[in-house]
Amino acid sequence: MHRVSGCASDRARKCINPCQTTPYPTSGGLTRPDNARGLSRLWRAGPLESHRSVGCTGRLTRSLPPREGRTMPKAKYENTLESHHLLKNIPTPPFGDVKDRHVVTYDEFVANGGYRGLRKALSMSPGEVIDEVKQSSLRGRGGAGFPAGVKWGFLPPIKLPDGTEVGDEHAGVEVPIEGRYLAVNADESEPGTFKDRLLMECDPHSLFEGIAICCYACRLNKAYIFIRGEYHHQAHVLENALKEAYANGIFGEKGLIGSGENTGGPRFRVDCYVHRGAGAYICGEETGLLEAIEGKRGWPRTKPPFPAIKGLFGKPTIINNVETLCHVPHIINHGAAWFCEQGVESSIGGPPSFGTKLMGVSGHVERPGVYEVELGIPLRTLVEEFCGGMRNGKKFKGAIAGGVSMGILGPDQFDAEMDFDIGRKYNVLGLGTACPTVFDEDTDMVAVARNISRFFKHESCGQCTPCREGSGWLYQLLCKIESGEGRTKDLDLALEIATSMGT
Repeated sequence: MHRVSGCASDRARKCINPCQTTPYPTSGGLTRPDNARGLSRLWRAGPLESHRSVGCTGRLTRSLPPREGRTMPKAKYENTLESHHLLKNIPTPPFGDVKDRHVVTYDEFVANGGYRGLRKALSMSPGEVIDEVKQSSLRGRGGAGFPAGVKWGFLPPIKLPDGTEVGDEHAGVEVPIEGRYLAVNADESEPGTFKDRLLMECDPHSLFEGIAICCYACRLNKAYIFIRGEYHHQAHVLENALKEAYANGIFGEKGLIGSGENTGGPRFRVDCYVHRGAGAYICGEETGLLEAIEGKRGWPRTKPPFPAIKGLFGKPTIINNVETLCHVPHIINHGAAWFCEQGVESSIGGPPSFGTKLMGVSGHVERPGVYEVELGIPLRTLVEEFCGGMRNGKKFKGAIAGGVSMGILGPDQFDAEMDFDIGRKYNVLGLGTACPTVFDEDTDMVAVARNISRFFKHESCGQCTPCREGSGWLYQLLCKIESGEGRTKDLDLALEIATSMGT
């Protein structure tokens, strides 16, 4: 709150105008003077930081007033992000290190087995590393769920000046590799999503280890971490940790991949950079992200060509999410079979949903926060066993499965399995980021829809007419309906517009 509002002192007692993006407004403005710091830490993870143009209201002396026509709920938030409810106690949880809510330094990371996966990978050939990731069936954790190992295999081979391709025969040999990139999607601008922030804030070296393994396996010489512009603190954490990584020989001229410890593949220099975004939602789309790194307006590109062939600066590029890369060291350390023991097979004949997943739960639950659970967990179990149930004992009315663009699960879908089949089984766009926003029986769903349409109206990049015009029309229609002036034909028009937009 301090960084967004510009307050100079007393961070825990200052308050700003509440964010207007779901899920914050549905929570009723429950800020209390004795709990401002806890609420700040909870909500800066998501929509609070998505708005920079807010005014400081000064010292917080009383609860914020409820919306006009609403009553103030009696419940209040606790500082759940510092509680013991963060992660599920499963055997060897991949992200167990973030439980303590402090930044893991390089020395702490190494003392707990950090970078062991990278060193093991350097004893394997790049092809063997990719095969291990493929066998694990690791799917992208950023929204689309595309198999990571398959994506890595799309890159074209490297040819040396004499025309020969770089292969296993170049193991332990220095090879000049240039113009092959890794873009790490740390934008996390989907409202209600805040799981990558936790990894970057608490365990940055886990991300760096995943980056290094990916660069080795795919023979990439530069990695760019594109971090959301509002994540000021997380960017500082990454930058400081990156200095540690360079100082200890993970990246740079004396990095591990270019050293004698690399006996499995070609030796080359790898560099890593933290690139801050400027706040545009569209830059979370992979090609819009590439445009932004190049210093251009964040407009999505037409595909093909795909980034693996022509990506950043027109060169071969792999784009992976933060959480996806953080899984990779654990897969290399423990093996693909270990990873496949967690999660579920597809129930509709599709690719499996193996492994654990960080799920950031917000909305009308007793203990909102980030939980590490196995994919396939029913939403009801996540809410009742991990989040303490619905707030104030209310009934479940619905939930946004994983980011506001994914669609809404209805009251009869409370038992929906949180895996990558959810889109085809429950008629939503997909699992998305797997950060559900939960609504109770008192929620005005028209207001929720209006709020979401307002966000997309503001964040549309304007490149395509259906979205540019349609999002504004939907917002106007929903405002009309919410005010009580709607007509039956407005619903038909809204459906027609949504169909034209492809939603």
